[in-house]
Amino acid sequence: MAAMGDTTRNRTFPHGNDNDDATAPPSPSPPEMVYYEGCPGCAMERKKENNTGTPYKEFFYVGVTTLASALPISSLFPFLYFMIQDMHVAKNEQDIGVYAGLLGASYMIGRCFASLFWGVVADRIGRKPIIAFSMFSVVIFNTLFGLSVKYWMAIATRMLLGSMNGMLAPIKAYSVEVCRPEHHALGLSVVSTGWGIGLVVGPAIGGYLAQPAKQYPNLFSENSIFGRFPYLLPCLFISLIAFAVLISCIWLPETLHMHKNLEREVEMVGDSRAAPHREVPHSEKSLYKNWPLMSSIIAYCVFTLHDTAYSEIFSLWAVSEKKYGGLSFSSKDVGQVLAVSGAGLLLYQIFVYRHVHKYLGSIISSRIAAALFIPLLATYPFMTHLSGTKLGLAIYFAAVIKGAFATTILTGTCILQNSAVSQNQRGAANGISTTAMSLFKAIAPAGAGVLFSWAQKRQHAAFFPGDQMIFLILNLVEVIGLVLTFKPFLAVPKQYDFK
Repeated sequence: MAAMGDTTRNRTFPHGNDNDDATAPPSPSPPEMVYYEGCPGCAMERKKENNTGTPYKEFFYVGVTTLASALPISSLFPFLYFMIQDMHVAKNEQDIGVYAGLLGASYMIGRCFASLFWGVVADRIGRKPIIAFSMFSVVIFNTLFGLSVKYWMAIATRMLLGSMNGMLAPIKAYSVEVCRPEHHALGLSVVSTGWGIGLVVGPAIGGYLAQPAKQYPNLFSENSIFGRFPYLLPCLFISLIAFAVLISCIWLPETLHMHKNLEREVEMVGDSRAAPHREVPHSEKSLYKNWPLMSSIIAYCVFTLHDTAYSEIFSLWAVSEKKYGGLSFSSKDVGQVLAVSGAGLLLYQIFVYRHVHKYLGSIISSRIAAALFIPLLATYPFMTHLSGTKLGLAIYFAAVIKGAFATTILTGTCILQNSAVSQNQRGAANGISTTAMSLFKAIAPAGAGVLFSWAQKRQHAAFFPGDQMIFLILNLVEVIGLVLTFKPFLAVPKQYDFK
């Protein structure tokens, strides 16, 4: 075995007089880490050992890569209503929500089938190749979605985009492997921040750039390519961002240990010989029998179901007419609200979240955020009675606070998942999490679309009419998620110190 550095052995020192009990034997020297030449994981471990500070460059790569991957997921929500109208697949206006929900769910259906595969592959060949391929898939399939003029083509390209974009599982593992243990929470919060910002900035891009010939007639002609394909511009813009990130992946360091004869184990040097030592004692434990992991995944899935359903319903509710309980917003108005929400989320993550996590911990902060989310969401139906500045202030404030709550919850549950497994299972564990989450996120838009269409037809019902029923059901899902953060439903990883 070739190793960098010299292996140290403990030596026995003579005591002089055999009857001299005052002389104590020398204490054994602490074990030293052996770094294998050519192993990218060892190179990263040595870098972390020598640099105790925050790895800002690596976190920047994690953030922009996650952002680029998340942008296309919800970028279609502001113009989805109008896209379904242009495709002429809905028989009447009240049925648009059903078709919109199915199209919104197609991405997550594709990701549900492929996420575990990408997580396992990332544990075999490394994080970097999967991240780069995912960016490449965004460039190709997101552009094709913008060129869709038929409903089946839109469904197919979104499903392919979801199945080929396997970045989320490896990027979560990567974010904790580029930093020391004391920075793991910050690393995962960078992923949550990039993801959260992508989910709000994406719709902002969609709202501002969709139908450019109608929104900006002085710049775009109806006869131009953006006039013939009114939803191409936002998709093309996002694809260009993904292409730039794809190029930057050249400088992305690999973190996976690749010891050919030791199955990526980290070797420790002890007394007189080197012996392999696993990262944690339970590294070979079945992931499906790891209850701290599985319980945190269940809670995470319920909260992502709620967050995705909210995103779908908010966009449909905001653009629907006031006679149906909506706000009569344009796609541009929705994009502006989401842009403000994204800016607020960024500020929250940079200046506030680390202090929240430091003093409250992952579990307590998630519980408080989930509990406060419920009364906030209950105020939404009453915003239809506002107008002008009052409506603007109310909707902007609610959107910013909602983003902060959602990020606190999802980051906390994500930290629990990654704390429950070792490195050689982290990609697979995040693959399981992403698969389950994708299933829930596939159900969310379809269910939200059906729920929205049903609610619009019962505007004069006696029991929670119209949009009141929509937000009541969303709150019930949030209550279920809150309950799942308590024992016996949630188990805490033994090696993680919670408050």
